[in-house]
Amino acid sequence: MTISFKCLLPLLAATLLLACNEAPKTPAPTAKDSSNSPTADITATQKAATADAQKPPIINIIDTVALAKIVLYMKDSAASIERVGMKLGTIYGEKLGKCLADNKMTMAGPPMAWYKTQQPPFFFEAGVPVSKKPSKLPAGIFIKEMPAGTVTIARFFGPYDKLGMAYEAVNDRLKASKTAATAPPYEIYIGDPMVQKDPYKVQTDVVFPVKAPVQQ
Repeated sequence: MTISFKCLLPLLAATLLLACNEAPKTPAPTAKDSSNSPTADITATQKAATADAQKPPIINIIDTVALAKIVLYMKDSAASIERVGMKLGTIYGEKLGKCLADNKMTMAGPPMAWYKTQQPPFFFEAGVPVSKKPSKLPAGIFIKEMPAGTVTIARFFGPYDKLGMAYEAVNDRLKASKTAATAPPYEIYIGDPMVQKDPYKVQTDVVFPVKAPVQQ
């Protein structure tokens, strides 16, 4: 599974449910301060992007137990990655948000997503955990009850176009330990890149439900 790479766009869409501070305005450049010129800004951005491309992501793998969750989610598909981002923005920021407001509910954790395909058209599910079941569900919104269970998690910090490396790391770990996954993996968007601009400080968890180890 490498689609989840794949996208800064889904994560940006997820952050529509999170508070964002307005970015400070850049002061107008002066003749005495050439570092504030647009050319200097572009050069700095290019250098930072080059450095990020060369720097490997931080991936910490842990084995733990995930708590049971009630997740409100929607199913959708998109013809391109860009459309995935747009649709996730609508799902998280409008449809699920309205359902929560109408039922006087709040999120019980960060947004989540499951990616079903790796090539267009992309099929996916996007949801948010909640503390209880709503009294009424609008058409197109479903409930996923996730039981508590053993999971292997890759805690990923880095550019999102490298997120596929987290999937590869967990798959290698499971193969080496001869551990079987029991359900499709999913992503949890913990960090907020709209607030924290350094991608190496933004956390995304890639979670694999796995078979519990045999007790000796």
